[in-house]
Amino acid sequence: MKTMTCRELGGGCDKEFKAETFEEMGELAKAHGLEMFQAGDAAHMEALGKMQALMQSPADLQAWFEVKRQEFEALVHN
Repeated sequence: MKTMTCRELGGGCDKEFKAETFEEMGELAKAHGLEMFQAGDAAHMEALGKMQALMQSPADLQAWFEVKRQEFEALVHN
């Protein structure tokens, strides 16, 4: 298992996610983000705004995902 925080994944808090794969990590973060969006959490709403701006450029979004994937791959299993 590898651990990353919501903030490390572009979110608005330090909640930890544990996953075996980057894809699984993304799904956990996405579900958490949706939950925080529905709750109207200010920090997560700000993070969502940044992510939406990033999505305006497919190349920038792909580059961001690649950086996050590399960060995940560099983690040591715990």
